[in-house]
Amino acid sequence: MSTWRPAALNAGWTYRHRVSGAEQGLSLLQLLSSRWSHSTPATWNQRLADGELFCNGTVLRADQAASSGDELVWERPPWLEPAVPDQWSVIHDDGDLLVINKPSGLPVMPGGGFVAHTLTSLLADEARPVHRLGRFTSGLLLCARSRSSRASLSAQLRIHHGAGDGLSKDYRALAATNPQLQPGQPLPVSAAVMRHPHPKLGWVWGPPWEGPAPALSAHSSLTLLERRPEADLLQVRIHSGRPHQIRIHLAWLNTPLLGDPLYLGEGRIHPEATPGDGGYLLHAHQLAGVRHQGTTLGFTAEPPAVLQTRTNSISREK
Repeated sequence: MSTWRPAALNAGWTYRHRVSGAEQGLSLLQLLSSRWSHSTPATWNQRLADGELFCNGTVLRADQAASSGDELVWERPPWLEPAVPDQWSVIHDDGDLLVINKPSGLPVMPGGGFVAHTLTSLLADEARPVHRLGRFTSGLLLCARSRSSRASLSAQLRIHHGAGDGLSKDYRALAATNPQLQPGQPLPVSAAVMRHPHPKLGWVWGPPWEGPAPALSAHSSLTLLERRPEADLLQVRIHSGRPHQIRIHLAWLNTPLLGDPLYLGEGRIHPEATPGDGGYLLHAHQLAGVRHQGTTLGFTAEPPAVLQTRTNSISREK
């Protein structure tokens, strides 16, 4: 059973940025406001007044212009991190490779207001995560103790989107009903993940849209496991590892994850929500074809009850 680490102040964080040639001559405050647009210029001015901003080791001046090679530093004071679940079950541990069943609600790496309340911090020097899962995505996560294993596993994850005998990743998801899905007929999805403007964060990854924006190719396949009155229980195999790929692909199909606060139907993105907000059900269920120390391994993390099939075959519940 998961226990919870209560909300607590962290030790603060130091953010650094090296000024590029293209940023030469900009006001440093203008540069900060454009690079980290989730904070308003007024907020950056307040941080300047509070003595939190530095350039090349000295306190930043309000009228100071950027020069190529300058190091900008923001010494962010301690802030309150929300409570998180801090226990997980171990699926596999051979002294180097550690595979865990991550609980929903625990961030993997620092970001989105979390530094100390992350899996990376809680593991400390025991092991380091090889890849990410969304904060509210539960399930299988690969960690490794040695640098060589981290490099090998990371490379396998980068190339797993090809067909054949390589690594495969399957998820369980509960999504709005999709009439296109039929039993035994996987539905391939190839839709780019694109940047969208976002009023709180500056931008977020989202479904394809007509605006000019950076895009990443992304490929998934959906299989119907069980049709319920309120939703489809799906197996989702990802053939690429793009940010929030499953959430984005399902939203693009107009069948978003049930309870997803950010990625809505018809490719819409909620302006008040962020990628770290929860409410949806998504579980990293199976990993197969993991090569480690001369052997090929596979792992399964049983999903929560709501993501388990209620029958032995796909059925329409009455």
